Amino acid sequence: MTENVITTGDGRAPGAAVGPTRTLLTCGIVAGPLYIVVVVLQMLTRDGYDISRHPASMLSNGDQGWIQIANFAVSGLLFVACAIGLHRVLGPAAGRGGIWGPRLIGVFGAGMVAAAVFSADPSDGFPPGTPTGPPTSISWHGAVHFLVAGIAFLALIAACFVFARRFAAAGRRGWAAFSRVSGGLFLATWISIFALQGARVANVAFAVAIALVLAWTSLLAAHRLTRPGEE
Repeated sequence: MTENVITTGDGRAPGAAVGPTRTLLTCGIVAGPLYIVVVVLQMLTRDGYDISRHPASMLSNGDQGWIQIANFAVSGLLFVACAIGLHRVLGPAAGRGGIWGPRLIGVFGAGMVAAAVFSADPSDGFPPGTPTGPPTSISWHGAVHFLVAGIAFLALIAACFVFARRFAAAGRRGWAAFSRVSGGLFLATWISIFALQGARVANVAFAVAIALVLAWTSLLAAHRLTRPGEE
């Protein structure tokens, strides 16, 4: 469904992605795949790491922890840039979705940066030398990490449903369904971690859901970059 928009003298829609805005949206396209690839490479190379037992945030520990810290920081800044780009191509004229959707993605990006600053605690045998099982106590930076991660997760889940509503109103059923499924699976698997007390299958499902929702965010940026005049 194409919006009826006023164009400039050169036929470009006022909200079209040009110049710096294209760069900002491109940052969003890169952010999701970058984060996923860096985590997968660490999964395959870090001694003692097991995705069914350890969340990706645990990779911030150990001699090579700087890799995941940098991954959080760089990916988070790219998502913040994406949020600015989405705001530029959508803007207040696009209604609530145009305002709150980008803001929520921006909160998620800021949360990733905060997760780089406040690292999670070592746990359950990782990095090597750490006692098995959950930690007996949580450090202040570990507690802050869980807090900012929770805020970031909630923001991204909300962004999925905000954009789902916007796409549904515009008749974009495929994008509406993709947005709902991404947000719904992320929420469901996040809850399952607590309900199943960290069962291995729940941990793996949560990791897959994170990859899906990050892919959704990057594909959303690509959609707005290539089709700025459409929903």
